[in-house]
Amino acid sequence: MPGLKHERLYLAPVAGVDEAGRGPLAGPVVAAAVILPARGHPRGIDDSKKLPAAERARLCARITDCAQVGVGIVEPGEIDTLNIFWATMKAMTLAVEALGCAPGHVLVDGNRLPRWGFAATAIVGGDVVCRSIAAASIVAKHTRDTIMIAAAEAHPEYGWHSNKGYGAPDHLRALREYGPTPLHRRSFAPVAQLVLQL
Repeated sequence: MPGLKHERLYLAPVAGVDEAGRGPLAGPVVAAAVILPARGHPRGIDDSKKLPAAERARLCARITDCAQVGVGIVEPGEIDTLNIFWATMKAMTLAVEALGCAPGHVLVDGNRLPRWGFAATAIVGGDVVCRSIAAASIVAKHTRDTIMIAAAEAHPEYGWHSNKGYGAPDHLRALREYGPTPLHRRSFAPVAQLVLQL
């Protein structure tokens, strides 16, 4: 389970940051920043990819109740303008800015940092070893999944309630049959190829 070794290296408050949604063909990229309390955070915090959806939802609610949480969302149109890398960096920046306080240090999952004024460290595999990053991964993933499930009500043919906008066979099949929606990332290859054919 992710520990607190990395958080203890830096001046408090330490925020963990992670994102969800770099790879999908549709929907936003979402980042979360989490400052866990010194005591009393929920048990079971782990890399969001290791947790079933119901457990992510439960933990997200508990984390939001006990921790300082900021969320940053960058929509598909801006992803197409910036590209997914810079859109992700912007979502992370927005998430930290939404915390409501300036962290003493920011721990970011991955090997690159946004261009910001915060003292920060990138940690490859941070959601596996760092508890605040794992908490951020849960909040980001649950938030994005909730957005895509809501979007599926308006666009049920794409299967977003289950594939969350990733390029699953049912999504690709619907994309070929119905074309892209405003929530599709038109700079991503499968969508871009269809747009050229229209």
